[in-house]
Parts: sequence; C-alpha cells; structure tokens
Amino acid sequence: MRAVEPIHVTHLFAPLNDELIALLRSLTPEEWNAPTVAGAWTVKDVAAHLLDTELRRLSMHRDGYEPPLPPDAFANGISGFVNGMNADGVALLRRVSPALLIDLHARYGPQMAEFFATLDPFAAAKWSVSWAGEEGSQNWFDVARELTERWHHQQQIRDATGRPALYDRYLAPVLETFVRAVPFAYREAEGGPVVLRIDEGVWSLVEGKLYVGAAESPSVTVGLTGDVAWRLFTRQKIDPRAVVEGDARLAEPLLKMVAII
Repeated sequence: MRAVEPIHVTHLFAPLNDELIALLRSLTPEEWNAPTVAGAWTVKDVAAHLLDTELRRLSMHRDGYEPPLPPDAFANGISGFVNGMNADGVALLRRVSPALLIDLHARYGPQMAEFFATLDPFAAAKWSVSWAGEEGSQNWFDVARELTERWHHQQQIRDATGRPALYDRYLAPVLETFVRAVPFAYREAEGGPVVLRIDEGVWSLVEGKLYVGAAESPSVTVGLTGDVAWRLFTRQKIDPRAVVEGDARLAEPLLKMVAII
C-alpha cells in the first residue's frame, strides 16, 4: 500500500467543456426537455445548473464578488444553502434559450479552465470539500471536486438522451476523487481494514486513513464496476451489484456513501 496523493485535473476542464458544447449542440428540441435522474430537472435544467455553477465560481472565486445573503441563509446547513442556490439559478435560467445556454458555456467554460490553471494547488481552497468531512481543503481537492460535478452532470444528460458515456480519461480521476469520501463515510464504523476495488483501482481504509492498494487480511472487500460506482456515489437509486467478501455489515457505509453535496 501507499498513501493517496493529490489529484491534478486542471488540464481536463477545457476538453470536458468542449465535449459538453458538442453534446448540447447535438440535442433535438425534444431532448432538451427530457427528464433526468437529477430530481425534477430536465436536460435543459441540468445544462443551466452547470452554467450557473460556472458563473458563480468565476464571480465569487476569481472576481472576489460576494453576493448579499439573507440572515437565515444557513438555517438548513450548508446542504440547504447550496440546494437553495442551485434551485434559484436553474429557475432564473429557465427563461434563457438553449442556443444562448450553449453560447454562454462556450464563453465562460474556457474562462473557468484558465482560472483553475492559475491556482496554487496546495494553497487553501475557497470552499472545503464537505462530503469528505473537511473543514478546510487545498485547491487541488476543490478543483477535483468541481471536475466530478461537471462530469457527472454531463453524464446525466448523456444518459437521458441515449448518448455514449464519456469515460476514457475522465472516469478514473473522478473515481479517485470520490473515494476520498471513504474515511468520512466510516467515521462511526468499527472494524476493518476495508478494501474497495473499482475496475482496476484498489483502495484500503486502515485505521481511518485511505491508502492505494490492498490491505492484508481485510475485514471486508467490496468490488464495484466504475459504471455503477459513480452512479452510486452521486445518489442514483440503483442496484450496486457489489461483490462483497467478508463482513457484509462493514460494506454498508461504503454502499451508502455520497460524494456530492
């Protein structure tokens, strides 16, 4: 085993945005209104959400703009605050045409990619990665988290419209980011070690710390395919079809783990 290392993904934002634009340009009017697994959001709503988060990142992080917030903004915790912002952003962009959404993604997607490339990966991030239990994160983790958001929402559009999955160079770093939630998922569990196998990747949780590679004499080993793992960790209600060897009780935190807000 070896310690997990930082994940550097800034080079993936520009090509991922190009893929998104090509995807959106290929959609028919009917496909823009197709339902997705993202709650009540349609394909257009998911595309709008991606634009909204892009604009927020550039406004608040790059430009240092802090929008006014009501006194009770965090009354329902960070998740409630984020969900409220997401809902407001999508509602506002419902008045924007698909053509304009595409144009805005083409304009601001590259700007976000360029901004991420300017960040010191080991400096303190503006936002911590709460689903990993961190109260303070480094930029590399915040940026990797942003990649998982942009990738998995594009996958939701692809699934909803019958387009091919975009795995090649993206799925591996997305999964490598998601598994950083494992220690937090097991914060109240007793027992171990726990070994997780996803396609060719292997990670182990030993005494609350995550490692690359398989621990000796694990209490449980859980095997997932990459196609299932990313859906499971982003709250899709699917059969995990997990291969569990050992203490099935210790597999439960992993199979209930969520790596999004």
